[in-house]
Amino acid sequence: MMRRFKVVVSDRDYPDLSIEESILESIGAEVVDAQCKSGGKALLKYITDADAILQQYAEIRQDVIKKLCRCKIIARYGTGVDILDVETCRKRGIIVTNVPYYCIDEVADHAIALALTLARRIPMYVDSTRCGKWHWLNSGAPIHRFEMQIFGIIGFGKIGRNIARKARALKFTVMAYDPNVDNFFMKEEGVKKVDLGTILDNSDILCVQVPLSSDTRHLIGELELKKMKKNAILINTARGPIVDNKALYKALSEGKITAAGLDDIEDEPAKQKHWNYRANPLLKLKNCLITPHSAYYSEESITEARRTAAEEVKAVLLGNKPRYAL
Repeated sequence: MMRRFKVVVSDRDYPDLSIEESILESIGAEVVDAQCKSGGKALLKYITDADAILQQYAEIRQDVIKKLCRCKIIARYGTGVDILDVETCRKRGIIVTNVPYYCIDEVADHAIALALTLARRIPMYVDSTRCGKWHWLNSGAPIHRFEMQIFGIIGFGKIGRNIARKARALKFTVMAYDPNVDNFFMKEEGVKKVDLGTILDNSDILCVQVPLSSDTRHLIGELELKKMKKNAILINTARGPIVDNKALYKALSEGKITAAGLDDIEDEPAKQKHWNYRANPLLKLKNCLITPHSAYYSEESITEARRTAAEEVKAVLLGNKPRYAL
């Protein structure tokens, strides 16, 4: 009997694997649900003889990749590949794919929602009225018109550009920092290209939307936060470790900046088997809104991510080219 393809899902926070199974079982593949969030060597008992791996949060590094005997493709459910040793995959002839377009609107909308919620001081007003205080000055002031404010964006990729378009529609003046994007391209989007120092000094709202790498880890730290305006709002809808959480806690608790909205924290709880939420003091601050890495979520985006990743695996196992090989 011909050997079935073995496709291992390293880990998932989806309720089931019905989408993946509907696509991959049609080509005779067995879908194995490892649920090994810790990744690493613990994954080996599932993936050593796998033909393909679908990866969400579990880290897969060089030591594990070198022990894969049959693997033809590792398909990321998301966009970033910082949890995967792409170079080792390349050397071993393993194709790596991601899903580059599935949540461009969702993340941009989430960034704008966090920014507007804090710019209009909604959480502060809600807390105030709950305490019986009924006046527009209570906890809210000062608030300024959006057209009087600068919306800064660090990272001008697909999502950064989408954030810029939405911010401009709300009459913000938009500037961006991204050394990899040409000034002409930003100008076409109605955005002023500036350096890092300028965007830190001038932004009323500063939104971080860059991939996580050795260069961007703690991109926003104590020195950067000190350069920001006292009334500034920091938004991070990228990866948690891009912002130094200890430095941010100090800046927020000492009033060095006004507020922050984060969609992930440095702990990156989704990658931990047992997360101690008490260990991060940012969760106790009223001027820090934190969402559980949900910016990418809509029912439609999740379905698109799962379907696209599974279809990439199917294509490679059938000897075809995937759409989104890195």
